[in-house]
Amino acid sequence: MRRAGGRALRVRQLSSGRPSAALCRLRCQEHDHVTRPFLQVPRILAFDMTATTSTTLALFAVAILVSLCCTTTDANDKVNFREKEKQVLDQILGPGRYDARIRPSGVNGTGKGEDNSNPTVVNVNIFLRSISKIDDYKMEYSVQLTFREQWTDERLKYNDFGGKLKYLTLTDASRVWMPDLFFSNEKEGHFHNIIMPNVYIRIFPYGSVLYSIRISLTLSCPMNLKLYPLDRQVCSLKMASYGWTTDDLVFLWKDGDPVQVVKNLHLPRFTLEKFLTDYCNSKTNTGEYSCLKVDLMFKREFSYYLIQIYIPCCMLVIVSWVSFWLDQGAVPARVSLGVTTLLTMATQTSGINASLPPVSYTKAIDVWTGVCLTFVFGALLEFALVNYASRSDMHRENMKKQRRQQYESEHALEPLVRHPGDPMAIEKLRPCEIHVPPQRDNCCRSWLSKFPTRSKRIDVISRITFPLVFAMFNLVYWSTYLFRDEGEET
Repeated sequence: MRRAGGRALRVRQLSSGRPSAALCRLRCQEHDHVTRPFLQVPRILAFDMTATTSTTLALFAVAILVSLCCTTTDANDKVNFREKEKQVLDQILGPGRYDARIRPSGVNGTGKGEDNSNPTVVNVNIFLRSISKIDDYKMEYSVQLTFREQWTDERLKYNDFGGKLKYLTLTDASRVWMPDLFFSNEKEGHFHNIIMPNVYIRIFPYGSVLYSIRISLTLSCPMNLKLYPLDRQVCSLKMASYGWTTDDLVFLWKDGDPVQVVKNLHLPRFTLEKFLTDYCNSKTNTGEYSCLKVDLMFKREFSYYLIQIYIPCCMLVIVSWVSFWLDQGAVPARVSLGVTTLLTMATQTSGINASLPPVSYTKAIDVWTGVCLTFVFGALLEFALVNYASRSDMHRENMKKQRRQQYESEHALEPLVRHPGDPMAIEKLRPCEIHVPPQRDNCCRSWLSKFPTRSKRIDVISRITFPLVFAMFNLVYWSTYLFRDEGEET
């Protein structure tokens, strides 16, 4: 009785105050030792009928208190934050709590008037993943990018449980209000849904919303091809609001590196030199709409065109000059060579123009192919002139021979004795002196005098004139299109 009374006294002392966490853990460790006597109460009562009712009630209270302490400690140590996340989502996006049709209030929830009439500010940034092609004929380019928007919606604030919930993630964009942004120079576009839709929405505790999606676009890119293929092209990516005016919605570039480009971006025939961000707000009869744009400056790789166009054209022009060194009598060889080079050059020109759009101005490649075609055609005309001069020389030689034969035949029958009554005979006997002024020596004329026929002289002159004129053309052409100001290119 004395021992049971002392234990009951200690139980009353412990149960008089609220147990601490350390005490609860200590009691949990002693749970088995404390509850074992209580579980054996019927046996004790069977053998010791002298135990009082107060002692039994005290032991029962101790067991319940220890069990409650252990349960509370385990619940505090292991909180299911995923369940808390579900509760937060139901709390902020539940039925009757959030309306996705209503745009957020102004900047940080403050407006000019009582209705918070400031526009919603949306910060935009993009990440260029790849640029697959730049089509000169259709004047378009294809790009794959990650598009991000961020804005503040005061209605989506929630408790982060001391930093345990950094953000909430959604994949259904229809659950929250979204800006009505569209790409104004888009031709085609699609989202990516393999393996899952490449889109997410993050809601932060202070009400900030981040929307990110991966998309592929084919965009229009008007090009100026006057300097093709020594040109630079500027292709724009324009984003604007479709229905909200600047009084309700404003797009801004994100501060600090708003446009990012993947490392080692590879393009087959271009190099991305730089990009510039700008604003392009547009005014219509329905209001002013916010607009963003990024200008991508591409430089065309010239090595491909040097190997595929310029060098072959030069070789065709030089081959056409071989006819100047052939004999003027080799008519089949010179004709076939001239016609073959002319047709090849025409085919090369048509193949170049087939890959470019028909434009109203002259391109740099048109100047090159046109001059090369002119040189090849000039070589063919040169042979026609040589052939005409050769036949003229032959005709002249034949006429001289005929005159010489006729003169010889006429003077062969004349008597060798002079007639006394012939007055012409006296004049023929008078000495005749002709004073011819001495001519100055001309190196070119003396050099050309080595070639007796005019056809040969034309060939010799062409051997020097054609290469010299073509070299002068190259000097003017490359100095004009290579050394030019950057402002003229764009």
